[in-house]
Amino acid sequence: MRFRTAAMISAAACAVGLGLVAVAQPPAETRDGNKSGYKPAFAGQTRAPALTTDTKYDVKEVAKGIVSPFSVEFLPGGKFLISERLAGQFRIVDKDGKVSPPIKDGVPAVVSRGQAGLLDIALDPNFATNQTIYWSYSEPQADGTNNTAVAKAKLVDGAQPKLENVKVIYHQRPALSSPLHYGSRLVFAKDGTLFVTQGERSIPAGRVQAQDLKSGLGKIVRINTDGTIPKDNPYVGNKDGALPEIWSYGHRNVQGAFLHPATGELWELEHGPQGGDEINIARKGKDYGWPTITYGVEYGAENKKIGEGAVKAGMEQPLYYWDPVIAPGGLAYYNADLFPKWKGNIFAAGLNSDYVARLTMDGEKVKGEERIKFSDKKERYRDINVGPDGALYLLTDGPEARLLKVVPK
Repeated sequence: MRFRTAAMISAAACAVGLGLVAVAQPPAETRDGNKSGYKPAFAGQTRAPALTTDTKYDVKEVAKGIVSPFSVEFLPGGKFLISERLAGQFRIVDKDGKVSPPIKDGVPAVVSRGQAGLLDIALDPNFATNQTIYWSYSEPQADGTNNTAVAKAKLVDGAQPKLENVKVIYHQRPALSSPLHYGSRLVFAKDGTLFVTQGERSIPAGRVQAQDLKSGLGKIVRINTDGTIPKDNPYVGNKDGALPEIWSYGHRNVQGAFLHPATGELWELEHGPQGGDEINIARKGKDYGWPTITYGVEYGAENKKIGEGAVKAGMEQPLYYWDPVIAPGGLAYYNADLFPKWKGNIFAAGLNSDYVARLTMDGEKVKGEERIKFSDKKERYRDINVGPDGALYLLTDGPEARLLKVVPK
């Protein structure tokens, strides 16, 4: 299927005296913000200039009829592993787009309501030899509460794919009665440890724990693949009761993440409230401010402020934020050669925005933003990933979701 191409950027200039002075590009975001009165902490932190390239592309439909998916990963032989969130099951899509029967036997019980369900997938760094997969999900408890959890198993492909040696390796604590804000992305660090991004469960009882180091709510955690805790985590041995699995804290609901190939650092994309979706680099032991600081406001027309404002000493500022929100899905770093002019760019999928934001980067600074609609339909983008072939893959959301492949035209 063929859709529009990214527009070619034109050189804008105006004559001043005998010379030419470049005219600043207008921002990619032109809608009104939430009128919170907050100003960015530094230039370029929000509303980056609209910056496009002459990149031409085609969008091909790989598979359709996928039900409420959350994550896509690449298997050997051109296959794909997809999690169907609400059904609590996996599917394998072959290179011809054929969708396998459900893979559900052995999957631990999953809460399936609201934002809950079977969530992210990560392949073991040694998947080619051990066929081990990891996934995050919403775990029910006997008292009616639930939490984010992580499990692992051996994936056995075939006419009826199955899981073997299933083991749950992580349970977020405490569990709460809420169907919201589970996170959740799984990212392997270069040393083989596993980052698990999480939410604070949205309800007031969870929100207030996002900066509490005795709670796992609103935290990114780092674990070993057997569920034990790396000895160099920031709070290992803490005498005040801080959880040893915590890597960073003060997060609201982190639903996009990647490991930067050059620096090895974890970049993450998280939902703000009404406004204030943000990109951060999740660094060891750092406080990202929620709910004390945010560039968003409470839901509703009154624009009620949250916490103490947008800036506070000792709390990290986002590298970039959106107001109004894009409702983040997945986050990907493009480091392939198939699209040379996109190399080094970041792609942020949006759930309520009908587009993917392509960010042109200069180190840790956003220099420009392009908003690309990869479909002629109004679709929510749940996940985004770069394939082994260098193509960009998009997983849409909803009961009739599709897997799309973006290739050069």
